[in-house]
Amino acid sequence: MLKPSHALLLVTLLMDGGARTLPPATSGADGGTVVPGPGTTRTDGGTHPRAPIIAEGIEWPDDVRPLATLDGPAIIAAHAALQKLLASLPKEYAKDCSYSAKAMEVVVGQQGGLYFVEINRRVEKCGWAAPGFNPSPHWFELYAVSPEGKVLARYPYHP
Repeated sequence: MLKPSHALLLVTLLMDGGARTLPPATSGADGGTVVPGPGTTRTDGGTHPRAPIIAEGIEWPDDVRPLATLDGPAIIAAHAALQKLLASLPKEYAKDCSYSAKAMEVVVGQQGGLYFVEINRRVEKCGWAAPGFNPSPHWFELYAVSPEGKVLARYPYHP
């Protein structure tokens, strides 16, 4: 059952389609009014691409494609489990990309007030394996984590 705060967030996102608010229309260099946003349309019928927004050396996208939407405690749980896994690896693996955070895929679920965090190793993210190829397909770690980010247990599985 959804908590009231989650239901409110869901309804809000459904109402606006997850879209962000764009800044107000401005005058273009040639005097036409520019309505900002993807495709940037001018009110006089012309179109031209909007100049990218660059701040602090970062080109900011018009639309951010979300990877996932998680609540704060879920992110804390994922981070705690990932840190626990990385700390448990032998020190000689520290410089090996296939045992770094870059090669890890994190899946977070929630049940009974706990977060269950599954971490899968995806070596193709390091660039030395074909996409979808995993030399150890049964390698995974599963942790039970409290909403406060305390790792309570590791699933008793050894590939």
